[in-house]
Amino acid sequence: MTRVSEIRYVGYAVTDLAAEAAFYRDVWGLKEAGEQNGMLHFAAEGSDELYVVRLREADTQRIDVITLAANSRADVDALHVKVAAYGCQIIFAPKALETLGGGYGFRFFSKDGLPFEISSDVARGTSRELIRWEGIPQKISHIVLHSPDHKEMVRFFTDVLGFKVSDWLGDFMCFLRCNQWHHRIALLPGPACLNHVAYDMLSVDDMMRGIHRLKQQGTDIRWGPGRHTAGNNTFSYFTTPGGFAVEYTAELEEVDDATWEAKVHTPAPMIMDQWGVGVGGPQTMPHPAPDAGLFQPVGV
Repeated sequence: MTRVSEIRYVGYAVTDLAAEAAFYRDVWGLKEAGEQNGMLHFAAEGSDELYVVRLREADTQRIDVITLAANSRADVDALHVKVAAYGCQIIFAPKALETLGGGYGFRFFSKDGLPFEISSDVARGTSRELIRWEGIPQKISHIVLHSPDHKEMVRFFTDVLGFKVSDWLGDFMCFLRCNQWHHRIALLPGPACLNHVAYDMLSVDDMMRGIHRLKQQGTDIRWGPGRHTAGNNTFSYFTTPGGFAVEYTAELEEVDDATWEAKVHTPAPMIMDQWGVGVGGPQTMPHPAPDAGLFQPVGV
């Protein structure tokens, strides 16, 4: 089946590039992966994805692009046909990419106006085996988005991009997978925007060590530590200097497609957080607002 296979990176425009870059490099635990056309790129050391964060300076903060992977050029072409037939606005058709790492891909706006790219054949980076207690991210785990019509977005991700529904939280949050991991995308009601980007940690110990490092460097936890029910993953949420929400997570559930049955979890405090001992809650996270870049291509 032609489908998206993984997450590549998220591109952000920020008003203070130096502060955001210092956060990802010196506090969050990513490594510098190169500069191109004034844009800074950062990689996670546990993954050979060339980079997982791209930053550029701008007068207005926005999401520039959410980039997803396909397995081949043929898959990119087939997904382009499906996305166009669904009625999404195409930013550019499949072509050789000029972004760092090259590759082959296309961009489009979701019907909500969020910018996406699907690509293959992108150059690979270097990775290494992380060691317990380092407390740095392995890779992007998942991305959570808001949508004014989140059930329509679920249909788009499943019918067009090939994701599968893993679970629901009530009727307002859907967890979607594109490989063996419980979710790579999750969708919530609200104005079209990014909710947060989560990063896999090697273990719960590494998540806790990461929390310690952030606290020592002046970035306190917004919500957590805790353990969700859907996906059974641990969590701890923070915000970057630019106000974007990020998460450390560990022990995300691995799904067997042959036996997995999607469930509907009834919302309750001990469902949102099975431990119930952390600070904060969903109400302490940034309030969703329409992204400033909706239906506005960046050209980079």
